[in-house]
Amino acid sequence: MLIYNADSGIINALMHAVHKQVSPETYPCSLCAITYGAVSMHGEWRRFLDDLPMEVVIHHKDDFEAAYPGHSIPLPAIVLADRAGNLREVVPAAQLDATADTLELMSRVETNLAAENSQQAVHRTDAIMGA
Repeated sequence: MLIYNADSGIINALMHAVHKQVSPETYPCSLCAITYGAVSMHGEWRRFLDDLPMEVVIHHKDDFEAAYPGHSIPLPAIVLADRAGNLREVVPAAQLDATADTLELMSRVETNLAAENSQQAVHRTDAIMGA
């Protein structure tokens, strides 16, 4: 799940597009700054998301907070949600803020998802072995 630190809606999208262009150093959503140009998602990022072996859900701050009230995840973030609605950060805000471009973000997502999958496999093995 991608969670942008920006509210949804066309007016907000236009305001964010202008903010990114006029004052990028104060723009509050590094995920948007990395994955979007002036008005549309970078093609390489779109292809990357389409190729992931899981459903990708995109949220903006307002609709994410409505869907997951009381969350404590700093935004923006890339998270996994299990069937019970528990959230685990894959790429937290601090990592997004330190990411320079789309290629670096794709590498970070792949690395962090692989680590997450390894950790989940260990937990499943522990449960099977009775640890």
